[in-house]
Amino acid sequence: MEKIGLIVGNGKFPLYFIEEAKNSNISLYPIGLFSSVDEEIKKEPNYIEFNVGNIGSIVKYLLLNNINKIVMLGKIEKKIIFENLELDEYGQKMMEIVPDKKDETLLFAIIGFLRLNGIKVLGQNYLMKKFIFENKCYTEMKPSQEDEKTISIGMEAARLLSRLDIGQSVVCREMSVIAVEGIEGTDKTIKRAGEYSDKNNILVKMARPQQDARVDIPVIGLSTIENAIKNGFKGIVAQANKMIFLNQKECIDLANKNNIFIIGKKI
Repeated sequence: MEKIGLIVGNGKFPLYFIEEAKNSNISLYPIGLFSSVDEEIKKEPNYIEFNVGNIGSIVKYLLLNNINKIVMLGKIEKKIIFENLELDEYGQKMMEIVPDKKDETLLFAIIGFLRLNGIKVLGQNYLMKKFIFENKCYTEMKPSQEDEKTISIGMEAARLLSRLDIGQSVVCREMSVIAVEGIEGTDKTIKRAGEYSDKNNILVKMARPQQDARVDIPVIGLSTIENAIKNGFKGIVAQANKMIFLNQKECIDLANKNNIFIIGKKI
């Protein structure tokens, strides 16, 4: 039976991969990076927890279990990392040599260390093809011509934001950007936008220009839709072929019930 290690951050996304792996007869070894990892994941056989800074211990664990492939899934939030970081010898050396502390820089440093030890990092879309956003409108409600103009502005703003490795989402209304994502993440950006504008908001979420599927596939799921509805949004736009769409039936049903649109756009 094939063995794959699963580096687990926060959120529900890893649960979908776990289900697909079981359907494919793959033996999983989930490694939680935070105590706040979803409780359902903690119940999985072989689950173990390491601090994100203990990179040497993680690699040793993988090698001792003859695992040479891993997938990295779930939210790894900077705020949590820097509040609870416990560096082992290898983690300390890594932090000393990286040129900056950007998400991408740190993740690629980890991938490089894994590769030096014979461990390959698979793409986050591995086994997940059916969850990828398509280039279409998923809902009964569709964006108007004015909405399309606003979406175009939002896509350009989101593209610039992600290029700077700050965030990947912007909120727009009537051809204006009213909120951009920072370290707080998409859900809190939605809430903050709702404090400024309580109707007709549109969330636009893009992948980074040089997206690496191993570390960088944005996700939209049920919590995003629920938060958008609660905060006066009329639509959600995701980059087609580059993002994951979870809970699709539930999301579409909820969006239709609340007259908002969900679309995937190819660029």
